[in-house]
Amino acid sequence: MGIFQRLSTVIRSWVNALIGRAEDPQKMLEQLIMDMRTQLAKTKQDVAAAIADEKKLQAQVERERKQAEEWERRAMLAVQEGRDDLAKQALMRYNEHLQHAQSLHETWLKHKADTEVLKDQLRALNEKIEEAKRRKNILIARARRAEAQGRIQQTISSMSDKSAFEAFERMAEKIEDMERQALAAAELAGELTGDTLAKQFEALEYKGSADQQLLELKKKMGLLPAGEQGEPRQLSTGRGGEGVAEAELVDEEEERRER
Repeated sequence: MGIFQRLSTVIRSWVNALIGRAEDPQKMLEQLIMDMRTQLAKTKQDVAAAIADEKKLQAQVERERKQAEEWERRAMLAVQEGRDDLAKQALMRYNEHLQHAQSLHETWLKHKADTEVLKDQLRALNEKIEEAKRRKNILIARARRAEAQGRIQQTISSMSDKSAFEAFERMAEKIEDMERQALAAAELAGELTGDTLAKQFEALEYKGSADQQLLELKKKMGLLPAGEQGEPRQLSTGRGGEGVAEAELVDEEEERRER
């Protein structure tokens, strides 16, 4: 089983366990990242061990080759000394070490290829974990938004009977009624404490002012007949007016006497 298959199996078991416990999405993602990094560390150890085995096989190949070369040198020495029997034995050892070297070399080549594949997978796994770390914050934000939307929908569903909204409207109406009562009380207090006679004259003065403004407006617009273009007559002043009339009669009587 390859690295990715083992890691995929482990992660699926973790995800199922975390989802089964219905934990917070942020905690789940952080735990997954931690578990991935832990598994990555273990995988690095496995790859490092594979690399060490590959180096060990390579060293054994070199050692067997050196042994083969050494026995070949000894065989040559025996031939020079005229010891063919020793030369044959040395050649037999030479062949043994050479065969071992060739066998180990094939094993080393295969192990080296497997180790390169493991290193490539380890690099890819590390990149995927780094990508997961970068996506973690985005996924957490999406999970929080979905959770908030769920709470809103739940709140709206729980208020389907509109009881809370109706209570709110009743309270608003009650406050408006309180405001109207306060205004009525203030108006009533003004009526009871104010000078009613002065208020009546103020109303008359305001009306006279409005009538005067209306007359001026009609004059400006040319809507008044010719007989009404003059200034409005002044009201009589009561007994003061009678005194003026009496004075005029006295003057007329004196003029008739002088004649």
